[in-house]
Amino acid sequence: MQTQEQLRHAVGSLRSSLDTVHFPLDAAGAEHARSDVVAIGQQLDDYVIPRLNNLDAPALVVVGGSTGSGKSLLVSSIVGKVVSASGVIRPTTRSPVLVHHAEDAAWFDEQRILPGLARVRDHRIGTDGSADDPRRELRLVSSDALPAGIALLDAPDIDSIDAVNRELAAQLLAAADVWVFVTTAARYADAVPWSFLATARERGAPLILVLNRVPVGATEELRTDLARLLAQNGLADTPIFTIEEQPLGSGELLGQRSGEVKNWLRELGEDHDRRADTVRRSLKGVFNDIERRVETIAIAADAQATLASGLRQHADDHYAHALGVVEHEVQDGTIIRGEVLNRWEEFIGTGELLRQLRTGIGRLRSKLSGALTGRPVTQKQLNEAVENVLERLVISQADEAASKTLDSWKASSLGEAFRESTPATLGRSSAGLPSKTASELRSWQGSLIDMVRDKGASRRMTARVASLGVNGVSAVLMMLVFSHTGGLTGGEVAIAGGASAVGHAMLEALLGDDNLRRLAVSARTDLLARVRSLYNDEQARFGDLLNDTGIPETGGDDLRQLSKSISQKLH
Repeated sequence: MQTQEQLRHAVGSLRSSLDTVHFPLDAAGAEHARSDVVAIGQQLDDYVIPRLNNLDAPALVVVGGSTGSGKSLLVSSIVGKVVSASGVIRPTTRSPVLVHHAEDAAWFDEQRILPGLARVRDHRIGTDGSADDPRRELRLVSSDALPAGIALLDAPDIDSIDAVNRELAAQLLAAADVWVFVTTAARYADAVPWSFLATARERGAPLILVLNRVPVGATEELRTDLARLLAQNGLADTPIFTIEEQPLGSGELLGQRSGEVKNWLRELGEDHDRRADTVRRSLKGVFNDIERRVETIAIAADAQATLASGLRQHADDHYAHALGVVEHEVQDGTIIRGEVLNRWEEFIGTGELLRQLRTGIGRLRSKLSGALTGRPVTQKQLNEAVENVLERLVISQADEAASKTLDSWKASSLGEAFRESTPATLGRSSAGLPSKTASELRSWQGSLIDMVRDKGASRRMTARVASLGVNGVSAVLMMLVFSHTGGLTGGEVAIAGGASAVGHAMLEALLGDDNLRRLAVSARTDLLARVRSLYNDEQARFGDLLNDTGIPETGGDDLRQLSKSISQKLH
């Protein structure tokens, strides 16, 4: 393979990326993708990366098959001594056994392949070894019966009643350069063996099939039928070896009956070019299979990103609605109901003054100074009344947005793990929102003073503004922001109408009509921008929760690019 170093780097990047891909949402393909990520990561660790780093390492031939198919007996027969326990108790093979030539010991003593299995070098059968669970140890046996360059691994049963054994069998087969699949004349048409053979086909693994316990005289008939089934399943080129049935005593080996398989393995081990070609063929098959499975994972990642985007949109919509309600109530006069109206009336003057203003607004300029003197309500009290009303509005809408967002999320396909990690407190505004809101509103009220001061200076109205006080003019401007009559009824309309007349006429006299409109719009825009910022912070809690899941907004694009890069380097 050319650019082997680049290929190793690309495979390492793919391995790292798989660690960052998560499927916490119950989107399409999530469950299958979760298991595929684990399986591919394990295969990269167990086989691909070690093999890329050591292309000249011995070829690993994994012997797999159904319970009672005779695979352990076949391994012992090839080696010429019992190296793997077998019997009638199921499962018959618990601890995987790897047999190698003495010259190849260094390749397997270190955890070059199958790094998750503890090494136990022990010739005794039935020992528990050093691992807490014998299924998680790899027993190493040295034998000159195998040629250098070949290692034979007896795997647990693929259809074991023990789930851990089944998983280990699949893991070991995924780490093979060559599969030797053992079945029997009685069971070769069963579904379980063919599911594994289909995996071999998809992976493109070099495969030989051993048909064991063939009744005497039925060899050709069964071989022909098995070849037919292999061809139907896309495995027409698979070599078939048959072993006739014989009466066996406990621990009796197959002797010459395993000779065909032993010769095939010896030829593979002694022919360096053939062995190297087999390893490369196996690697290429694995990469092709991984590319196909990575695309499946990428599609599932796309679905995660789409669902996550929908969840973000739920939050966007509900908080946008909350801001819209605040904007509407700011503009339609709702803010100056009740207490604010009362404080404003006391602040600007008596009811008699308002009646005079409505009948003779032209006399306003001569009464401006008097209108703002001797008032029983201070501007601070007026500001506090406005602040209280606005704060209640902002927080109530934030609570509603949070509650609706969380409800809509729960109605979506969140996934159990993600649902459990979602705190119930997310359904209401954050604990710090009231103080943050109060601070922003006070800051906004203070900014009105700066607006009046700046506009007054630019219009050379400093003296007129000074005659009333910047604070007083800013209070009038604040009320003007809310003084539209929409939403008010009865006496409130009359009061609000008077307030609007006072505010408008007063500011027009000071600043001019054009400046007045711009000033009111600017003040209202600034207020809503501050509320929007508060809501953005509240909404970010939902975004942060999604970000913590590790779902990339680009879906599976990064995985596709890495897979494509590996494919290009292979070809």
